[in-house]
Amino acid sequence: MSIEGKVVAITGASSGIGCATAKLLAEHGGFVVLGARNEKALAAITDEITAAGGKAAFQRTDVRHRQDLEALVALAIKCGGRLDAIINNAGIGPISRFDALRVEDWDAMIDVNLRGTLYGIAAALPIFAQQGSGHMINVVSTAGLKILPTMGVYAATKNAVRTATEALRQEAGPNLRVTEVSPGMVATNFGDSITDRTVKEVIGERLGDIAIPPDAVARGILFALEQPPEIDVGSIVIRPTAQD
Repeated sequence: MSIEGKVVAITGASSGIGCATAKLLAEHGGFVVLGARNEKALAAITDEITAAGGKAAFQRTDVRHRQDLEALVALAIKCGGRLDAIINNAGIGPISRFDALRVEDWDAMIDVNLRGTLYGIAAALPIFAQQGSGHMINVVSTAGLKILPTMGVYAATKNAVRTATEALRQEAGPNLRVTEVSPGMVATNFGDSITDRTVKEVIGERLGDIAIPPDAVARGILFALEQPPEIDVGSIVIRPTAQD
């Protein structure tokens, strides 16, 4: 199946997995609607896509605010006439040990990783119901599959999304597809949000040793989108072969 003409909203689209996914979907004929807080980066990516003959639009989006997700979905409908899929990709990872007591970082991960995804679901579901079709794609993490020190709160937010995604899949009925994508170590700016210096250095070294490019995850997302309407790819895990 082709994604030609499909309208896809993507959060966290200014860098990393979101940016790579936007470019790949546009290359395959999708109309991508990009959301993130970095408006300058969004404009540059949109210009790059359109210069290459693709279709894209963007809007500054802070997933901590429900109205921003509603506005992103509204932009997709205004520009593309419908919404075929939303990729709830925005996420942060200021990880640390629990005894570091970085409670503000815990709150931030809950707000962006969990609440932001729920707001994306809430914004898209009514549109999918009206259309009688749609595809919800939530980006989680292998950090929730293998729990490691310093990853406690981050993994908890991702596993909360994993749980919500599976419940939504069971509630969805025959016309809504629901997919969770679990990336492993990916070469993104994930480490930029880490406030614990020691942890940041360790993660940076680990990423440098084995991380795969964001395009690898984008290809997995494209695979899920390309399936026929009656095929629901429920879960995809994409990680380096060298990752434990």
